[in-house]
Parts: sequence; C-alpha cells; structure tokens
Amino acid sequence: MKEVTHSRVYLRAFEFSDLQTLNKLRNNAEIYSFTAGNKYFISSEYDMKWIEDKIFNNKQQLYLGICLAQNKQLIGYLSIINIDFQNRKAEWGGILIDPEHINNGYATEAAKLMINHVFAELNINRFYGFWLEENNASLRMAEKLGFKKEGVIRDFVFKKNSYHNALLLSILKSEYSD
Repeated sequence: MKEVTHSRVYLRAFEFSDLQTLNKLRNNAEIYSFTAGNKYFISSEYDMKWIEDKIFNNKQQLYLGICLAQNKQLIGYLSIINIDFQNRKAEWGGILIDPEHINNGYATEAAKLMINHVFAELNINRFYGFWLEENNASLRMAEKLGFKKEGVIRDFVFKKNSYHNALLLSILKSEYSD
C-alpha cells in the first residue's frame, strides 16, 4: 500500500523496526482501559511475531502505523479487521495513539484516512465497530466521523473487575463524505 498523507499524519505499513514503539503501546495499561479489548502482558519476542503476522497476513486484516508528517515519527497504529470482501463489510479494530500525542486530533485525522481507504480502496460498503459505552471521547470522534449507533451489547468485555457494555456503531459507504 502506498503511503496515504493527510495534513499532519500519514498511514504506512508496519516495519520490523517499529517493534520497540509498538511493544510500548501494546503494553500500556492506560491505553487499554479505553478499548473494547482486554489487556495482556506482551513480550518483545511475542510482538516480533505479531508484527510479522501483520506484515504478511493482510487479507482479512490491515494494521497500519500512524506517523507524524513533519518528522515521520510513529505515534500509534490502527487496524481494520474481519475484512469480508464477499459481503463488503469490515470492522474497525481500533486506534492506539501514544499518550504523549493524544488530544491533538491525530486519531481523528488517522481515522479519516482509514475510513477513506476502507471505502475508496477496499470497496467496503459497511464499516462497523464496538466502542466502550463509557469512552466518551472515542464515541464523540465516531459520531463526528459519521458513525451511527446501532445498539448496545451488554456485558461485552470484562476488565477492571467488572463487565462493561459496548456500543455497536457503523457507517455505510453512501453515508460517508470525505
């Protein structure tokens, strides 16, 4: 995939040299407290294999680094998972941004690039995802991007010693305007 540039960030494929940054992000408990996924302890050896899988196994998933345009620094990553070309649907896997770079609009810019790629390049019709009900910042971003709430999935994930609901949101290609 070619590098896709937006004003301040661009997306690119993972490189093995991203190991240290990605491992730091994937081991950050604060970041995972906001996601609909569970937190695991991840060794650098495990992440080396994980990165290899993301580089070479990109038929039903796409993981991309989020980089600052000004200096090419990797500040996070995003994913598109469960890509189903027959039914033209894919799932928002998430966006993780280094805490040093949050609240600067980078996640929203990266999300716009991701959605544009999903609709314009992958020819997906339905892009959906799950957001924790209490993650107000991510929900506001999803709404700003045009996602619509479809429902509540009760007790979706167990973390911090309790169950948390998730919201199912989606956007259709016909609803998206870049």
